[in-house]
Amino acid sequence: MANPPVMTVCLAGNAGKYKMGLPIGQLLLRGFMSGVYIAVGAALATVCGTEVAKFLGAGLGKFFTGAVFPVGLIATVLTGMELFTGDAMLGPLAAMMGKTGWGSVFRNWTFVYIGNFIGSIAWAYLMLIGPFSQGNFAGPDPNAFALNAVGIAVAKTLPYKAVGAVGWWAALANGIGCNFLVNVAILLAITSKDFIGKFFGIWFPIMAFVSTGFEHCVANMYFLPAGMFVTQSFPALVTKVVDGKPWNAALTKNAGLTWGDIWIWNLIPVTIGNIIGGMIFIGVVYYFCYRNEFPEEHRK
Repeated sequence: MANPPVMTVCLAGNAGKYKMGLPIGQLLLRGFMSGVYIAVGAALATVCGTEVAKFLGAGLGKFFTGAVFPVGLIATVLTGMELFTGDAMLGPLAAMMGKTGWGSVFRNWTFVYIGNFIGSIAWAYLMLIGPFSQGNFAGPDPNAFALNAVGIAVAKTLPYKAVGAVGWWAALANGIGCNFLVNVAILLAITSKDFIGKFFGIWFPIMAFVSTGFEHCVANMYFLPAGMFVTQSFPALVTKVVDGKPWNAALTKNAGLTWGDIWIWNLIPVTIGNIIGGMIFIGVVYYFCYRNEFPEEHRK
C-alpha cells in the first residue's frame, strides 16, 4: 500500500515540522545515532567491497559496495533518527508549507550536522582499533580492509585537490547528485505504508547513488577520517613501494591526508551540494508540483 503523491508531500512537510521543533539535546543525540548508522553502512561497504573489482570488474565492485551501504539510512528512517541530508529537504519543505520557520531549519541543520559528525568519527575510531587492526599497530601494514579504507579516503579528496577549483566544483556537483537520490529514498519511504515497501524504497536510490560514485557528506564524515586514522597509525603507508612504484601515488605525493584535505576538498563542497540537491531539486520542486493540490489544512 502507498500514499498518493500529494499526501506523501504533505506527510513529508509534517515530518519536517516535527524534526525542526526538536530540542537541541534531541537533535544532537538523534544526530549522533544517525551518524553511527550511516558509518555502519559505510564501514560495511568498505569491508564488502574490498578487492571485488580485482576479480569481478570495476562495475560489480561498485555494485557490491552500493548494495550493502543502505543499511544506514534504513536504520535512520525506521528508528526516527536525524540525518542532515534528509533534513536538508524536509526542513525547507516544511518552511515553504508554513509549518515551521527558517530559523528552526538552520538550527536543526547545525546541531544535526554536529551530531552526525561525532557519531561518524566515533565509529571510524572503533573500526581503526577493531576490524582494521585488532589493536596491533606495530606492523608496517594494516589488513586489506584498512588498506581499502585508505584508498577510498584518498579517492574522495586528493583527485579533487589535484585539479583545484574544478575539483571543488566536481565535489559539489557529486553532492547534488547524491542528495537528489537520498531524498527520493526519503520520499519513497514516506510513500510506503509497510516495512517491505519502505525497505526497498530506500534501498534502490541509495544503492544507486553509492554505486554511481556520488558524494554524501555524512558518509564521508566516516570514510575520510577512517582512512586518515589508518595512515596516521601506519605512517609507512605514505611512502610504501610495491614493485618499484608508490603503493598509492596520490597519497605519497601529498605526504598523507590532513583535516584540511578532508574539509576543503570534500566535506565543505559536498555539504553545499547536498543542501542544493535536497532542498532545491526535491523540496522546492515537489512543493511547486503539488502546492495547488494540498488539502486546506496543509496550505499556508
